Amino acid sequence: MTERKPAGVSFESWVDKQIRESEQRGDFAQLPGFGKPLEGLDRPYDEAWWIKAKMQREGVSVLPPSLALRKEAEDTLAAVPGTRTESEVRRMLNEMNEKITEAVRRPPQGPPLNLKPFDVEALVEEWRTARRSP
Repeated sequence: MTERKPAGVSFESWVDKQIRESEQRGDFAQLPGFGKPLEGLDRPYDEAWWIKAKMQREGVSVLPPSLALRKEAEDTLAAVPGTRTESEVRRMLNEMNEKITEAVRRPPQGPPLNLKPFDVEALVEEWRTARRSP
């Protein structure tokens, strides 16, 4: 693709030729994601899609640390019912409790945290009960 467009050839024809030759050589078959559907086609158009994707890839959050921790605690509680084993439930809750305890000791920037550690035993019992019922 380093060659220049020859004089007298329309730009579209030249580009089409370059693409066709690349396809024939198999240049596109080695690209990551080849044969997979494009991500996000089912979502409505968002002008800032590329900014949001970049922030997600980089692990950047626009939430203040206290709100990010609250969100993480909510996500952890929401994930408990779908967890397969009791040990995994305990691990998730204990990890979140460690983060909450640390944040209570040294409050993060932002609005008040308003979180207290989870009652692991009560939540594990709720998880067991939900698993038993159809």
